[in-house]
Amino acid sequence: QVQLVESGGGLVQAGGSLRLSCAASGSIFSIYDMAWYRQAPREQRELVAVITSGGSTNYADSVKGRFTISRDNAKNTVYLQMSSLKPEDTAVYYCNSDIIQRGEWSTRRYWGQGTQVTVSS
Repeated sequence: QVQLVESGGGLVQAGGSLRLSCAASGSIFSIYDMAWYRQAPREQRELVAVITSGGSTNYADSVKGRFTISRDNAKNTVYLQMSSLKPEDTAVYYCNSDIIQRGEWSTRRYWGQGTQVTVSS
């Protein structure tokens, strides 16, 4: 089995910074794209940032220039460095990835449990 566990969420004042981590563990063969999503109350879940296995990145316009996604393949971990945080960044942040489990041939879509990020004004 494979699981993704997020950490690093919390309460921060506007203008502050926070770093989220998401570690994949279990019987992993390959990890493809890794991404961060977020969902604010009563809003649709949105893609925040994505990073490919080769390190290419893409960001939502709302976070471009403020957030940085990175990954450490040796640790099966993806990070989201968030700077210049705004109250509108408040949401539950979810880690997401397509992963091939050892002994299998196809990918499965995995989600973390989510970590709360609250930005106060």
